[in-house]
Amino acid sequence: MVSHKEFVGAGKQPGLQVWRIENLDLKPIPKALHGSFYTGDAYLLLFTTSAPSYNIHMWIGDVCSQDESGAAAIFSTQLDDFLGGGPVQYRELQNCESNTFVGYFKSGIKYQKGGVASGFKQVVTNDMNVKRLLHIKGRRAIRATEVDMSWSSFNKGDCFIVDLGKDIYLWCGSECNRFEKLKAAEVGINIRDNERNGRAKVHMVEEGEEPAAITEALGPKPTIASSTVDDDKVDISNKNKGALYMVSNISDASGSLKVSVVAQRSPFKQAMLSPEECYILDIGVDKNIFVWKGPKANATERKAAMSTGQMFIKDKGYSEKTQIQVLPAGGETTMFKQFFCDWKDKDETTGPSKAYTIGRIAKVEQVPFDASTLHSNKSMAAQHGMVDDGKGQVKIWRVEGGEKVPVDPSSYGHFYGGDCYLILYSYSLGGRERHIIYTWQGLKCTQDELAASAFITVKLDDSMGGSPVQVRVTQGQEPPHLMSLFQGKPMIIHSGGTTRKGGQSETAKIRLFHIRQSSSCATRAVEVEVSASNLNTNDVFVLKSSKDLFVWRGVGAGDEEMQAANHVGLFLGGNSIQVSEGKEPGDFWSVLGGKKDYQTSKTLQNVVKPPRLFGCSNKTGRLIVEEVPGDFTQSDLATDDVMLLDTWDQIYLWVGNEANAEERTGAPKIAKEYVDSDPSGRSGLPITTIKQEAEPPTFTGWFQAWDFKMWESDPFDRMRDRF
Repeated sequence: MVSHKEFVGAGKQPGLQVWRIENLDLKPIPKALHGSFYTGDAYLLLFTTSAPSYNIHMWIGDVCSQDESGAAAIFSTQLDDFLGGGPVQYRELQNCESNTFVGYFKSGIKYQKGGVASGFKQVVTNDMNVKRLLHIKGRRAIRATEVDMSWSSFNKGDCFIVDLGKDIYLWCGSECNRFEKLKAAEVGINIRDNERNGRAKVHMVEEGEEPAAITEALGPKPTIASSTVDDDKVDISNKNKGALYMVSNISDASGSLKVSVVAQRSPFKQAMLSPEECYILDIGVDKNIFVWKGPKANATERKAAMSTGQMFIKDKGYSEKTQIQVLPAGGETTMFKQFFCDWKDKDETTGPSKAYTIGRIAKVEQVPFDASTLHSNKSMAAQHGMVDDGKGQVKIWRVEGGEKVPVDPSSYGHFYGGDCYLILYSYSLGGRERHIIYTWQGLKCTQDELAASAFITVKLDDSMGGSPVQVRVTQGQEPPHLMSLFQGKPMIIHSGGTTRKGGQSETAKIRLFHIRQSSSCATRAVEVEVSASNLNTNDVFVLKSSKDLFVWRGVGAGDEEMQAANHVGLFLGGNSIQVSEGKEPGDFWSVLGGKKDYQTSKTLQNVVKPPRLFGCSNKTGRLIVEEVPGDFTQSDLATDDVMLLDTWDQIYLWVGNEANAEERTGAPKIAKEYVDSDPSGRSGLPITTIKQEAEPPTFTGWFQAWDFKMWESDPFDRMRDRF
């Protein structure tokens, strides 16, 4: 078996690894620069989960050479071999990437001009001499494409980033909406934090209010063109039916492919897949095909799976931008399994099929994940995925009066919503000491402390020679590595309050903590509003009253979450009473203020299909459905759209307060078509329409630590605060 030296460390830790093809060889890309791609190059990406299981992505730029794309294909096959043939392989083409791929970069993908062949080296950090213009597109999947540094590149309907190194200007056209501005701002903040290590300033500029620095860089401003319709956007609801083919012969000599029809139309039966064969599931009209490798198929066919897919696309006359997924038996993705009406997974505790359940509140296939940590900020999670086991050195300071004040080590792991903290983590890698500075910002801290925390972080970074990786963490968005730093104890997040002397307000007499384990086995306890509606059948809750301490275990909760609950209980103190769901004493409900409906869906406990979130928008001039890539959080609910949440046995239509009349009236029709044309044969599902700020627990239960007060303040103001 051929093995590249870069494969030695491949897949050893959960998270994302990226290599660029340079002179037909693999060169690793630093974690802080993941998400930037040269359009003239090819890249290889490996995403590893803690199971472990793997996704391999081969990314091809629009102007990549044949030699480099060929080398990427070879390395993809070799890496698949090295990892035992178990990974799912994806072919990704610029601007047509899979949702899985886009989901790794929640702060956006950046396309840059040039490549290795034209002498462009990979982006470097702290380059203050940059001068470039990025065109931001997308409401769900954000893409930032480098365009000519000229006013002729602009239009009124989009956002652009004028990147001048020390200053990053976010220019917003007069016809773009607030949600697009929010998403574009994430790109600007990502450039500041990762490419400039926090040393640049981000500025918001409205059309017509351009500062001198922009006109100096671009020249006098002419009349800006009106917005353009995005012709590449497609309706990606489930309307397309698939066809299933068996691969009967591959002729390398003639370059031809012979296939035989198994079924002309979905839904299919799982028994149609013979372990001795390879199959193609064809939804090419939707620019997507799957190649399934039978575990007993001959080795030649299995290794040729990706090229088989490419031959099929060519023979069918499909677009060159058609996505290909190569799937091993046991590693089928949700997108593949939805075309089968009777799909059943093996009853495994570990195995490759677990890779594709990441990122949903549902404990899909009974693997506990935490969507609001590892997956609500997937870009951060990928860039700073589990670099080690969290057993390095930890120092924590609280921001106080514009300075950093050491936190007593006995309080490590406790974070209060009224504070900001700096966490310095030091560890050894390759014989060298490395550092990460986490800046944790509470949701109830003052604006002065918020600004001071950013300044102090840069100051600490400078004192260490600029070597640390900086990670800004907003309360509720903690990455798994940060959660793992507290010696096996849970990270405990208090909704408000402070640890500073003399600043503590009296704690509430009754408190409720929601406990959930992430995919990295780190656990977090989040203080939530005291209400029975916040309970969730899949998790553990600690309820503290003046007299008793109840530890409530949902039927879908794990032992690790119970252990974390014991740590929380020891901190809170009181007479501990263990309560099983369904056997609650009267005192328990009395302390909670009475029984209320909460998330008890059996689907959450043992489901093959994770939930999916779509936006229904007519912002481009026609009503389309677009899936939220990666792992959704409450902040993905666009208040100017109607959102469709598919939880497999229920469809929810969430109506944002700012959604227009066409979206409100057209969305129910789309929901019905979505169900009626579902490839797995589902029909007659209940469709529930709910309004923003009137969400029932059956909806909010799919989002961890749902914040009922999120929309009381302007999300745009919160984003500006991060500048």
